[in-house]
Amino acid sequence: MSIQGRGTSTTATSAPCSPTASHAISEQAASTVAAALKSLADPLRLRMLSAIASDPRGESCVCDLAELADVSQPTVSHHLRVLKDAGVLVSERRGTWVWYSIDAAARPAITALLESFAPAALTPPRDAALHLGLDDVDEALTHLASSLRSRFPGVSPDAVTGVVRESYAGLARTARITAHLVPLTERFARQRLADLTRDRAAGAPQVLFVCVANAGRSQLAAALVQQLSQGRVVARSAGSSPAAAVHPTVRPLLASIDDAAESEAFPKPLTDDAVRAADVVVTMGCGDVCPIIPGVRYEDWAVGDPALASPEGVAAIRDDIAQRVERLVAELV
Repeated sequence: MSIQGRGTSTTATSAPCSPTASHAISEQAASTVAAALKSLADPLRLRMLSAIASDPRGESCVCDLAELADVSQPTVSHHLRVLKDAGVLVSERRGTWVWYSIDAAARPAITALLESFAPAALTPPRDAALHLGLDDVDEALTHLASSLRSRFPGVSPDAVTGVVRESYAGLARTARITAHLVPLTERFARQRLADLTRDRAAGAPQVLFVCVANAGRSQLAAALVQQLSQGRVVARSAGSSPAAAVHPTVRPLLASIDDAAESEAFPKPLTDDAVRAADVVVTMGCGDVCPIIPGVRYEDWAVGDPALASPEGVAAIRDDIAQRVERLVAELV
């Protein structure tokens, strides 16, 4: 094929089409997913779903959900039935009332949906112009890597530099404001290097809490461990798909635990380093995302999701996590 310009001639060869269609999901799977998404395309249904997800009991009845809007209980039942028919909810009748909970198979997807889209709907979109690339902060990262090498002499200089740059890139993917990104990178990289060099046979036991966004449950759990253990247990937290910031409803609870816990809390991506360094890994609604490391104990805590919970609901979730943390700390110390 010849492309003629002003006094120029360029010959281009068309590349063969790639078999894109072979990578698409099947028609049956697409129909199933489309039906589920269609069932969620209603504001009241989404609020009901978030109420069920954030309920510490893991379920809600029609009488609870009728309080979300000025509608009749038959209307609430209709919306719940739509979600049930789409495979999002399951139900169980107990006496007069029917109780609804999120289907176990759909929970990871629903949790990711609520935690990923809800913060985006509640906060203005970030300005792409404020999002600095590695080239813009190369000097700062080089200086940071140099300062960390002296703290971790057992790690090769190239490895320290790699951890610093990977940490920056991981945090930059979700950062809305980059003014504090380098200081956050320093804290995240220092934590990762400490995990890399940890002697599992010595020192305090270490716990890693993992949820989807690392913006609520896992942050609360880590802060409570630090408070209740008084430093006798090291607590980490991470997210399989970290949010840009800690949930606004969770920050006051972190401040009530410890001012430092609130000021130092920021979502961090899950790394193999953190999992390998942990004695106990606790997943909190993120599904099977953690690599299985021999010698590491794994637990899954089915606690409510504070992403869109009311202040009262968030407080109840906090109390639920506190009880579980108290038992865990008693076992470890």
